[in-house]
Amino acid sequence: MTVSPPYVPLMSQYRRWLGETRNLSFANYEALRSWSVSDLDAFWQSIWDYFDLQSPTPHTAVLADRKMPGAVWFPGASVNYARQVLRHVAPAEAAGVPAIISAGEDGQLHETSWRDLKRQAAVLALHLRAQGIEKGDRVAAYLPNIPETIVAFLATASIGAIWSVCAPDMAAPAVIDRFKQIEPKILIATDAVTYAGRRHDRADVIATLRKALPSVQHVILHGGASGTKADAVLSDILRAESAEIDAFEPEWLPFDHPLWIVYSSGTTGLPKPIVHSHGGVIIVGLPLNALHNDIGCSYHPNSFGERYHWYSSTGWIMWNCQVAGLLNGTTCCIFDGSPGGSKDKPDWHTLWRFVADAKVTFFGAGAAYFANCTKADIDLASAGDLSRLRILGSTGSPLSEDIQTWFNTRFAALSKANGNTAQAEMFWANMSGGTDFAGAFIGACRELPQRPGTMQCRILGNAVEAFDEQGNSVIDEVGELVCTEPLPSMPLRFWNDPEDARYRGSYFDTYPGVWRHGDWLRINQDGSCIIYGRSDATINRHGLRMGTSEIYSAIEALPEILDSMVVDLEYLGRESYMPLFVVLRDGIALDTAMEQKINRAIEGGVSRRFLPNAIFAVPEIPRTLSGKKQELPIKKLLLGQPIEKVINKDAMANPACLDWYIAFAAKSRQS
Repeated sequence: MTVSPPYVPLMSQYRRWLGETRNLSFANYEALRSWSVSDLDAFWQSIWDYFDLQSPTPHTAVLADRKMPGAVWFPGASVNYARQVLRHVAPAEAAGVPAIISAGEDGQLHETSWRDLKRQAAVLALHLRAQGIEKGDRVAAYLPNIPETIVAFLATASIGAIWSVCAPDMAAPAVIDRFKQIEPKILIATDAVTYAGRRHDRADVIATLRKALPSVQHVILHGGASGTKADAVLSDILRAESAEIDAFEPEWLPFDHPLWIVYSSGTTGLPKPIVHSHGGVIIVGLPLNALHNDIGCSYHPNSFGERYHWYSSTGWIMWNCQVAGLLNGTTCCIFDGSPGGSKDKPDWHTLWRFVADAKVTFFGAGAAYFANCTKADIDLASAGDLSRLRILGSTGSPLSEDIQTWFNTRFAALSKANGNTAQAEMFWANMSGGTDFAGAFIGACRELPQRPGTMQCRILGNAVEAFDEQGNSVIDEVGELVCTEPLPSMPLRFWNDPEDARYRGSYFDTYPGVWRHGDWLRINQDGSCIIYGRSDATINRHGLRMGTSEIYSAIEALPEILDSMVVDLEYLGRESYMPLFVVLRDGIALDTAMEQKINRAIEGGVSRRFLPNAIFAVPEIPRTLSGKKQELPIKKLLLGQPIEKVINKDAMANPACLDWYIAFAAKSRQS
């Protein structure tokens, strides 16, 4: 009988390689991390070498200018994101593993081979060139989470054009606010999407975009059933075959050549158009996915046949992180549609069935998704065969201890029932990062113990600290999350931002030369971390500071509460006033008994110091397009600022809900 060798986590394999090739040995992860942020040149060179990054020209330095902003990385090196992806075609095809597995709400799986991925990207790249697209030109997309979107991105990157995508659940004004800033020459758009069982026509949005974006010279349509006017149809383009297509190779580009433009949530003013580089995204994405999230190469003999799924729309940076799995030869599994069924027929088993059918090994989603699954009390065993699943990932907001424990208990039961010891203690890759630098500051490590409610460590190469009000680094205290050293994937710049004024003001005004991220962070003595929410939405009660996440964790554990938001209103010369807004389940009234139950939950889970002054039942909690609660804009509104100055309705997922808060603010000022 052949016995498989024990699995060695990818982080441990990297540490072993450091010993063999660099004669470096570290007593523990924290020692490794400390080296990675103190000797930036040696660490990032090791990442280049470990992942065998290729360049036809040598780099003359690793970090030529060690400053923020304005750091210069790997000058002289030439790279291309698409080249790094497509280098896996031959070995993956030999192993018979697909590049992409996709499904929509009908549940039907479709596979895209690595060979087809390369061919289709080449076809579209040549089409873009034929339309006059050159290096640095912008290609904008209004597309859902489907294989064609990945093809379009790789085609754009192949020729040195700059990619930017908006999800088709975004209204035309929000899309225009983004794309008008970057003046794209090409628009690739879908004329319809299906979500929650309903078809949503987008032909009118395409027409509006064409009128609002005079820079667009060529429109490529995905779909076409509605008869939408376009210059070309994507499916027709992708069917082409020729010797030129077969011979096509992505261009070599400077390390710092712009790759894509992504956008901040834009709660006020226009969204910030953030430019990242090919090299920075590649060299940061590989260790994040491979070393920290333990996502292997799908065709490697000891990789579990890796299949990586992170539920996301194209409007969230996690779409970019999902696609980054291809950089390491991982099979990406993508789902387009509602994760929870429809309003009339809720079904929080939808993604779990996809995970089972696609044989997913890593499944990630926003923390809110996992919360909804626990409230629906889903039955994992009914979803199908989840035996291949070995890692769960979470981000977007802090994942509570209760939710993580709930899933651990159920996977332990599955493990006992089917004998799958890998699931007896499910590994969680809980992360916190951002669109701003296309990565994670805080994350996971297979070598470290897990404790529900915390994240295991600071990510290698990320000089993350918690600063107190005096700018001193603190441990076991809540402070501002900062990064004190440059990171290769930090923005090159904001698009059309003269002298980087907006860029500097966004991250470097508070601590010159130090990146301030805008989150409250606690670094524990053992190196684990807790994110407490946005630092500008902090609760300050009776001299004690508290992030909102702990209050939400206590409140939203109640089955009667669907959603909540709390703001701390600080008035000059008056004691602060903290209202709590809750969305209740149908049939539940906010009576005295319910208020008492909420207060008991806060008292028991947080402290009496953080009991609200008043509780109000609301129809909805205002959220950004990426799902974040809009605490700061509502706080400013309730403090008397006009609505048009504090919030961009086009950047909201549910702008109609603002009417309630506007009326509430007016009434509050009169009383």
